Amino acid sequence: MIERRTEPRMLCADLVDVRWKDKANRARRAVANLEDISLSGACIQLDMQVPLGTLVRISYPKGEFAGIVRYCQFREIGYFVGIQFEAGCKWSRTSFRPLHLLDPRSISKKPASRSKAGPFSAPT
Repeated sequence: MIERRTEPRMLCADLVDVRWKDKANRARRAVANLEDISLSGACIQLDMQVPLGTLVRISYPKGEFAGIVRYCQFREIGYFVGIQFEAGCKWSRTSFRPLHLLDPRSISKKPASRSKAGPFSAPT
């Protein structure tokens, strides 16, 4: 998948309540796993497919995010749904901090140093 976000994506894990209306205009609700979040969007994992262009609301203890489904892909264990937040709806750590949150930029990109003889090398 092509990365289209212009701001950093934070990896996270937390359960959130998600609501939307299906094509028949019936209210739908599910508990989803929040996979990642950025200022302007999020990715959630659901048991069911949500059509592109659907307006969804993600509730958290002190509020909610509203946005549009931009992608919905099945990957082995469920549907990963990408949501672009509506204009004026931005995420911040002060408004909502997921239970587990990791900034991938904080992980060092330097390879671990190894001795000349690797761990599986025969002694010389």
